[in-house]
Amino acid sequence: MLLCFAVDRCAVSPTGDRLYITIISCNPAKLLTLARDGTLLATYTDPALERPRGLHVTPAGQVLVCGWLSDTVLQVGWEGESKLATLATREDGVFGPQSVCYSSTTSSIIVGLYNILVFRVE
Repeated sequence: MLLCFAVDRCAVSPTGDRLYITIISCNPAKLLTLARDGTLLATYTDPALERPRGLHVTPAGQVLVCGWLSDTVLQVGWEGESKLATLATREDGVFGPQSVCYSSTTSSIIVGLYNILVFRVE
């Protein structure tokens, strides 16, 4: 069994019971979901999530993650097992996203690339 570890980003659920980690040295790259005690709960891989970078958990527990090489911003289920939505792609101007954040004040998703993109959500 080949083990590969290179934690790139991590985020904690609002309740503190889940830890989300992007692992980039594996092929394919992975989003891991761990319990508070470190137990692996889920592993998520997706061709639309190539070289995951930005990772954010909203106050409502929504998991947002960027695919740096795939030029995507995805929403993954809180359980870490499935994609709920593709929020932005190249067609939306997303190229090499490095960070993502949700602002509840403005109801916007803010994506950091070589510039900043703001997407209003409803």
